[in-house]
Amino acid sequence: MALSKDQQGELFIFAEATLWSFFPIITILSYSKLSPLISLAGSTLFAALFFAIFLAGKNKWQEIKDLSVLGDIILATLFIGILYYFLIFTGLKYTTAGNASIISLAEVFFSFLFFNIWKKEYLSIENILGAILMVLGAVIVLFPGEIKLNLGDLLVLAATIVAPFGNFFQRRARTKVSSETIMFIRSIIVAPLIFLLALLLNPHLPSIDDFRVSLVFLIINGFFLFGLSKVFWLEGIHRIPVAKANALSSISPLLTIFFAWLILRNTPTIWQFLAFIPLFIGTLLLTKRVKFGLTI
Repeated sequence: MALSKDQQGELFIFAEATLWSFFPIITILSYSKLSPLISLAGSTLFAALFFAIFLAGKNKWQEIKDLSVLGDIILATLFIGILYYFLIFTGLKYTTAGNASIISLAEVFFSFLFFNIWKKEYLSIENILGAILMVLGAVIVLFPGEIKLNLGDLLVLAATIVAPFGNFFQRRARTKVSSETIMFIRSIIVAPLIFLLALLLNPHLPSIDDFRVSLVFLIINGFFLFGLSKVFWLEGIHRIPVAKANALSSISPLLTIFFAWLILRNTPTIWQFLAFIPLFIGTLLLTKRVKFGLTI
């Protein structure tokens, strides 16, 4: 039996959420031999290769010649490709995959603040309650039974604050060129810049053997997580509303906790589950009749 358009969209979003749930885990595994910045540069390089193949397959190379969109893409690259992922990759060095994935849900809250309160749109009771629940969930995961801040958690939280600024410029660029073009240009800018930054901070490059050990994780990150999962997201929101897609994809942190337990042996904590509940419900309430996109 053929699937309806909505069912196809939901499947794409669930596939994206499942793939993206592995992102913190694969990234942490790459740190066994590589620094966070080298891992980010390598992952982004493979993402650029993925989108180059994708653009060639869809014959969209001519979009790169549109210079009118370059300013917005560069600003989106600065906020998301560099700052957002720099904070995420560095944060994952100091926190667990489960914590990072749960805290990442706070991006929904900050996107709500940026795109809706900034525009002074009407706020429903559901939106206000959702915002309160999102704050509660973030507080639980940041302060799990004690007043003690974890550097990694704070860096991931900072990334969720930065993301809406990049999404603003990405949405504006998207009115002129495809998301694949934005992702390709962003990737080819980010990879050499992050690699150069890594060299400036630590001139001692990893050995060939170190790269070889982590190569599979960089390829998975670049092709499947930075690449294929984003294509699934784009295909999903082409078929169902973005707000619904945001709500469906919020299941990703729960999957991360499960897979981190299986792969990394990170035992889930009661605080992670307690934080996930208000964050998940808050996501559902905030995305009700609210139109904003999350980071790609």
